[in-house]
Amino acid sequence: MIYFPNGTALAVASVLGASKSMSAISNAAEAVATLEASHGIIVDDIMVMTSGWGNLDGSIQKAKTVATNDVTLKNLDTTSTSRYPAGSGAGSIKEVTAWTAITQVMNLRTGGGDQQFAQYQFLESDTQRQIPTVRSPMTLEFELGDDQNLGWYSILRAISDSRVATPLRATLPNGGVIYYNGIITMSETPSMNVNLPMALSVSVALSAKPTRF
Repeated sequence: MIYFPNGTALAVASVLGASKSMSAISNAAEAVATLEASHGIIVDDIMVMTSGWGNLDGSIQKAKTVATNDVTLKNLDTTSTSRYPAGSGAGSIKEVTAWTAITQVMNLRTGGGDQQFAQYQFLESDTQRQIPTVRSPMTLEFELGDDQNLGWYSILRAISDSRVATPLRATLPNGGVIYYNGIITMSETPSMNVNLPMALSVSVALSAKPTRF
């Protein structure tokens, strides 16, 4: 099946709740996070994770079910104890409590995330070999039609000045949703080209892998 991005709606997290402690998180096909009492999380809430697990830290997760202080995280498979060492995933969460729509998006491009390799060669061999190591940092880049009177302008400007990782949400026309978390930088000086709309450039240095639902 082929999909087109036309109609995709972009939004930025404009309000995050207070940090709530996560005393434990399980190794399971869908991980269960144990949160502090009165955490306030309900089904379908979106959370920014801080965790001792590097593969979870900084990611965006969604509450699937809630049983008192135990919150099941939708589609988060932590069964691999090499990627998610047992007993060391504790940390905290912040709930996204408000989103602001970002309009006049002209395009959105992704960059980075390329697999890196280490090359090596045995003395007895005349052929080099390689094994995968890490992936390069990922970025998002997009342009916005310049209009400082729109609601997102002052919010993005403040987020850009803060240099703090902030969630973004892309709602696709087929109903899918992609969540990003990263440091957002917006240029306040628009591009000016003859016969083209004035546009602001925005870049996002991702802090974790995107999450899709």
